[in-house]
Amino acid sequence: MSTAAAAQKKKFTFGLLPQIVVAIALGVLFGNFFPDWLTRVFVTFNGVFGQFLGFAIPLIILGLIAPAIAELGRGAGRWLAITAALAYSSTLLAGFLGLSTSLIVLPRVLPEGGAPSLTNPDEALLAPYFSLEIPPLFGVMSALVLAFIVGVAMTVIQGDSLQRGFLEFREVINLVIQKILIPLLPIYIFGIFLNMTQGGQVATVIATFLGVVVFVFILTWIMLLLQYTVAGVITGKNPIKMLVTMLPAYATALGTSSSAATIPVTLRQAIKMGVSQPVAAFAIPLNATIHLAGSTIKITCFSMAVMMLAGMEINVGVMIGFVMMLGVMMVAAPGVPGGAIMTAAGLLSTMLGFSEAQVGLMIAAYIAIDSFGTATNVTGDGALAAIVDKWVSRSKHRDELGDEAAVRAAA
Repeated sequence: MSTAAAAQKKKFTFGLLPQIVVAIALGVLFGNFFPDWLTRVFVTFNGVFGQFLGFAIPLIILGLIAPAIAELGRGAGRWLAITAALAYSSTLLAGFLGLSTSLIVLPRVLPEGGAPSLTNPDEALLAPYFSLEIPPLFGVMSALVLAFIVGVAMTVIQGDSLQRGFLEFREVINLVIQKILIPLLPIYIFGIFLNMTQGGQVATVIATFLGVVVFVFILTWIMLLLQYTVAGVITGKNPIKMLVTMLPAYATALGTSSSAATIPVTLRQAIKMGVSQPVAAFAIPLNATIHLAGSTIKITCFSMAVMMLAGMEINVGVMIGFVMMLGVMMVAAPGVPGGAIMTAAGLLSTMLGFSEAQVGLMIAAYIAIDSFGTATNVTGDGALAAIVDKWVSRSKHRDELGDEAAVRAAA
């Protein structure tokens, strides 16, 4: 009876995406008639939550990236390094694809003149009842550099005390994200759209982002076709058949929105696609952790859309650096729900100069199609696994030829 009740409770769980959709809808609806005193309650909440988010972001970067780098440095030696480099290259390709196409397409899709008033609605409307300053312990770049130093050091030094401490710190960060940030996000998003409605910009923003969502969805499939075309050329297989074989993993990720939860299906389909079992068992779980091509496309395109809407200057050199840094920071993101956009929030505010409300818009837009990005990530994992499998087989063949030559020479 208790098992059935637990199953029933799990069945009717109200997920994060529906919560965000409801929060946006209610924010738009209530923004038309909420009294000022009630709106100020949510303005105050958004101010405090934004301060806490700014405080947490450097800790999120340090707590997730440092142990992730340490874990990458152990295990399968050079094949781990090769797989990681391949995953990073794919993620960079996705980011530059999103950047280049956004520069060409978005100016033709977005409203002419953008929406220059798309700034922090808290500043344009009502003041909070009170404000609370929560300065971060260190900046985003300091956190990133420290994460690299500590992460690389943990792959070199003897002993596991430091790594065990950072693994426990990662659990603390995961709890902060899962128990504080993610549950409060719908209220935060509600407050943002409540203020935007009163500011008269919500209709433009919603209409605009619907178009951007379609644009990003098309880009994710272009990315998948590129990945499997390269994999097909390297392995000598039909890329379309390879992609079709991986579609069950894509469909599973659409339902779960979780790379980790989809690993069993991704692993099964990769083996069915022809990847050897040892390579698949190694590459699929690793890529589920470090390969975020779909997420990178989404964040890059949505950030470009927000900047164009707000009339912000777009420096291509800065955007290239942003994509490269984003690819590094995405390594730690899949371990927690919403981790990709939460980790990227620091880069958005520091490198691109996003306001609190603009970061909130990014979070809302990202989560709105979270499952499509995850599906792109895990489906692309199959292409990378096939490439690694081909290289491994070639290496083994060369080693076998070398052993035979050595035997003949000895004889």
